[in-house]
Amino acid sequence: MQDDFFDKVYHLDTPERARDLYDDWADSYDADLDRAGYATPARVASALFHVRPESDLPILDFGCGTGLSGQALARVGFEVIDGMDPSPEMLAQARDKGVYRNLVQLDLDDPAPIPQDVYRAITAAGVIGPGAAPLATFDMLMRALPPEGLLAFSFNDHALSDPQYEGKLAEWLDCGAARLLVREYGPHLPEKNIKANVYVVEKA
Repeated sequence: MQDDFFDKVYHLDTPERARDLYDDWADSYDADLDRAGYATPARVASALFHVRPESDLPILDFGCGTGLSGQALARVGFEVIDGMDPSPEMLAQARDKGVYRNLVQLDLDDPAPIPQDVYRAITAAGVIGPGAAPLATFDMLMRALPPEGLLAFSFNDHALSDPQYEGKLAEWLDCGAARLLVREYGPHLPEKNIKANVYVVEKA
């Protein structure tokens, strides 16, 4: 992975700066992540398919980037996948993957960019955490789901070191608004010795 991008990514302080960095990174992103052994998209896709193995399940791949997560979803058997990301350069790479039904550029100023109850599952692989989407994104994704909708997501070691991330998940679980189906700790970026928890949560 190009160290300049990697070193910067966990220190970004606004979604707009993150979007700009990913625009610049788009051309080499897939190759850089492949060299780093990026495991999270496949882990998230496998966990979701294990819970709900329905090929026609309508899925939103939120923060889809260049489409690595969409490819992982397609490989396990999902066929109805839309993608959303703030970076137009990343979306151009995702479009070339040929796995998405629709791709939408995320408006960072829209507090509710996802149509309500349209997707029975939303994925956010490597999306929420320091230098990436803010923690408030978790609430936004959960609210967009219908009852019994699934959120499959990850928190890497950087997020897990900050108790507010799993604390946000606990807010939903403790009041009965959601139930935890999967939590598995494993590889994220092996080359960088970073691991991640993968989760699947069902909305009540």
